[in-house]
Order: sequence, then C-alpha cells, then structure tokens
Amino acid sequence: MSSDPEQPSPVTPFAPMVPDGSHGGLLERDPELAAAAHAVDELVAGATAGGPVRGGILVYRGEAGIGKTTLLREIQRTARDRCTVLTARGGETLTSVPFHVTRQLLQPALDRFDEEDVRLLCGGHFDLLAPALGLAPPPSASAAPADPQGVRDGLAKLLERLADRLRDRPPVLLVDDAHWADAESLAWLDAFTRIRRDRRLPALVVLAHRPLSEGPQRTGVPAVLAALADRAVVTLGLHALTLDATAALARETLGGHADEPFCRELWSVTSGNPYETVELLAKARDRMLEPVAGSASLLRGLGAEARGGGLVARVEELGVGPTQLSPGRSPSSARTAPRASWRRSPE
Repeated sequence: MSSDPEQPSPVTPFAPMVPDGSHGGLLERDPELAAAAHAVDELVAGATAGGPVRGGILVYRGEAGIGKTTLLREIQRTARDRCTVLTARGGETLTSVPFHVTRQLLQPALDRFDEEDVRLLCGGHFDLLAPALGLAPPPSASAAPADPQGVRDGLAKLLERLADRLRDRPPVLLVDDAHWADAESLAWLDAFTRIRRDRRLPALVVLAHRPLSEGPQRTGVPAVLAALADRAVVTLGLHALTLDATAALARETLGGHADEPFCRELWSVTSGNPYETVELLAKARDRMLEPVAGSASLLRGLGAEARGGGLVARVEELGVGPTQLSPGRSPSSARTAPRASWRRSPE
C-alpha cells in the first residue's frame, strides 16, 4: 500500500484536453510531453543507428486527479508508431499480488514469440521465471520457494534480451499508478535499470505516481520509487491548472460567454485540479448553469455534490465535440488480445 497521504480518487483521474493544435491538445503539459518526446527520439535514434540504445527512466509525479493517466496515454500515442509500447497499472487492491505489474508489461510482448523463443529469452531459466510471468502455475506449497533475487535478476536479463529482439521498435514501458505497484515488480524494474552503469538502457521506462512521503526513512515501494527517480533522465512534478487554463476549459465546455468571475470561482473551488475541474464542469452542464457572475456562488455547493462519484458517466454524456474530456482509462486497457493462450496461467 502506498504511503502517499493523498486519498484515492473515487474514480479514475484524468486530465482535460482541448484542441489547441499541439501535443494532442493537453492543457499546460508542454514541458512534460517535450521531455517524453525527446526521450523517445533518443531511444529510436540509438536503435536506428545500430549503436548503444539510449533509453532511460522518466518519472512524472502528481496528486490524484492531476492528469498522470492522460499524460501517459498521450506518450503512448506518440510512441506507438516507432516503438513497442508496453503498459501496466498498479492497483490499490493488488499491491500484494507478486509480479502483477510485470505480467501486464511482459505478457503481451512474449505473446509474439513461440515457446522455443520464450525459453531462449529466459536464458535457460524458464522454470524459474515462468510462474512470475504467468506462463506456469505457481509452485506448490510443499515446493522450495524460488530465490527472489534469482527471479528478479532473471527477469531483468529477460527484458534486456527482449529489447535486443525488438531493436527495430525498441520497448517503451509505461507504468501508471506506480505507487500501487507490487514490490516485486518494482524490484525487477530497479534491477533492470541498474544493468548499465552508463545508464544507457535498451528501453525507456516511464513511471507515473503520486508524490512520495518526505524524509529519509522511506522503505518498501516508496524507497524503490525514490531510487528509480534518482537515476531518472528527468523527474517532473505535474502542476495544477492555471486560471487561464481553467477559463479556457470552462469556455470550451459551457460556452464562450463564460465570464471572468465565474471562471475565477471555478478555479478557486477546484484549486486548479483537472479532475475536480472537469467533474464540476460536468455537473454545471447537467444543471444548465449559466457560466456568469450571478451563478458563481453556486459552484462551491455543486462541487461538494460532484465529488460523490459517477464522473465517468457524466463525462461520456458531454460527448466528444469541440471539447475532449478524456477519462483516465489505463493504457494497459488497450492491450491487444493475447496470443498463444496455451502459455497463460491464471493469476
């Protein structure tokens, strides 16, 4: 369980989008997207040139509802034509399931290969690694437990071999809600990112998670996330929307006549949190609230009602016209149907 003091959102957080003609329309995320675009360019350039692949780690941190999921989805969209994009998401109720995130990331990639190739990728350690990958049942209770370091290091080597096989479309690993990732998967990613002392990894690893607790006494998942951030190419904190961005979103949603007092009160009530801004705008539209000064005083009460949930359904009712309000569907939900189902074992 994450030590993040923030409470989880009632539904999946997301960030607003408007058609501004750049970076897929995400509001005020240019630096974050530029960093990802540069990292993907470096990864692909190294693979194309035949020299050392120049991957690395990117970390995005932000409070619940700040738009981490939508940011990762946009990175996925921009990388998918040149890279093999592998996605996963931590789950608040799944933190105790070993290698849950690992399986989300690697199973779709391994589905491309036949059994013989998968065994080669495992480097002679298929029997050791297969249960962690979901390719074989877990050992029986009477069997000797697997060596955790052996499994972790074996999976790190597997990913390195896989990246070499995918050199024409180098892998980009996107992990959303990493603060809810299982400890075993994070230990594997930590081991993989330590493979190269020059930090020129054969893959790009992108993590999105909530802010870590302060202080040097971190343990468990927060400690591993902090270590990964220390080796990251860049670590960026996602900020709240400015008043200008909030006003732009209000006018895209409720009409261009949304006035300054209304927009300022919207920004004040939501503190610029994209999740809460879109939720409140959905509620205002439901109530056919005129976005003018005379209605501004009603926003705080509507905001208290809107936080009760049901946001995804309300956003879908808004449609996908000139305003795109993107629900935070995990990138992993877009995975292709598994192939070679003979290899899959239930978790």
